[in-house]
Amino acid sequence: MPALTPETLAKLASFDTPTICNIIELFEIRPRNMGFMDGRIRACFPEMGPIVGYAATATFRSSAPPPPGSDVYDNIEVQVKRFSELSGPPIVVFQDLDDPAAAATFGEIMCTTYQTFGAVGLITSGAGRDLDQVRRIGFPVFTGGTICAHGYCHTMGIHDPVRVGGVMVYPDDLIHADVNGVTTIPKEIASEVAAVGDAYVAAEMVILNTLKEFGPDHKKLQEARKESKRQMQALREKVAIK
Repeated sequence: MPALTPETLAKLASFDTPTICNIIELFEIRPRNMGFMDGRIRACFPEMGPIVGYAATATFRSSAPPPPGSDVYDNIEVQVKRFSELSGPPIVVFQDLDDPAAAATFGEIMCTTYQTFGAVGLITSGAGRDLDQVRRIGFPVFTGGTICAHGYCHTMGIHDPVRVGGVMVYPDDLIHADVNGVTTIPKEIASEVAAVGDAYVAAEMVILNTLKEFGPDHKKLQEARKESKRQMQALREKVAIK
């Protein structure tokens, strides 16, 4: 499968995550209740825009010390070296093996390191810290909470499948995330998702524009909904042909 171009990734990032989820449904490629993370995973910085990238997965623990002779940060060097194995910009995805989380998965140093080596964001089923500092460097992070200490933080495995927010995430999965949450995008349809995005938004705007222009007019709303459905169906048929 050809790698997505930077232009396609940028186009995907121009849409919010709910729109991406809606467009994926057009393809009927997976059940509508699968592929996106649940409400436990939330954006720490809601003001930051959507991110798109490829999962650099890892497992994490902080409740007990790492093996003798190893430093808690040793594996970060291995992580960033392995970014080159991905199809494009990395999004670091951690599964915290402690339940509940014992300490923070990340802080300022880790996020600065990841960003410096090309990562566009981080997602963890655990917690984060140093949020003021991470916000200042403009690095989007998504967590299940906040904890002030790092405990015995250490990375257990790199590029292993992980389960975060109820979703299995595999190395190099394509991810889209924003203030609304996190979803995976099946790579086999990603280019088409980007290509039909504007048409999908236009179909939705038929209803919104009608409401803004005509106010509480039942007939106009009925007409707008009918036209919006017609455009949506045309899109559904278009992607089905491919």
